[in-house]
Amino acid sequence: MEHAPSYEQLLDYRRSVSEMYARTRDADVDPAARGERFRRERDGLFRRHPQSPLSQEALDQFGGPRYFDYDPALRHALAVDHDVEPGEIEVQLQEDGLVRLRRFGKVRFPVDDTEAELSLFWVSGYGGGILLPFRDATCGTETYGGGRYVLDTIKHADLGSEDGRLVVDFNFAYNPSCAYDARWHCPLAPPENHLPVEIRAGEKSYPGGEKL
Repeated sequence: MEHAPSYEQLLDYRRSVSEMYARTRDADVDPAARGERFRRERDGLFRRHPQSPLSQEALDQFGGPRYFDYDPALRHALAVDHDVEPGEIEVQLQEDGLVRLRRFGKVRFPVDDTEAELSLFWVSGYGGGILLPFRDATCGTETYGGGRYVLDTIKHADLGSEDGRLVVDFNFAYNPSCAYDARWHCPLAPPENHLPVEIRAGEKSYPGGEKL
């Protein structure tokens, strides 16, 4: 019989993530320094917290998350374009059941000499939250094949806003839990959020993880 999860431990993990992201929104600290602090704290959560997404076996060999160097050109404060075709994507997750992602806007940003765009989704259900998943041309080689997240405000991954614009900093892009262990199931980026360009910022793939 499997042990029931410790909800108090899970609460503490969520609280730790919330505090970690609150520090990423500290305007008195340089963004690159915020990024370095975020990486140290995320590494510590993975290594020491009982709700780490890694199994104990994986932790025994864990070398820490790997990242691209911080690139200030991939930090943006973006206006949200709400003139989008309404629609909802349904994702069936093994543990959580049906998850509905409602498209509510788009953001556009430069990558080298290209303008890229990503759809923003609101996760329907109690409370709700913004989800910004994406895949790019590094997926399956340097980064997790299923893509990464920039925002997932239900899980407190919230980079804030500046002058009414949404902060989208790809230096904080991270792997969903399913990149680390097959027991986790995550909504991945839909085709409209597959970018033909490389986003060389944020977290790289985990060598011992899933290979989607």
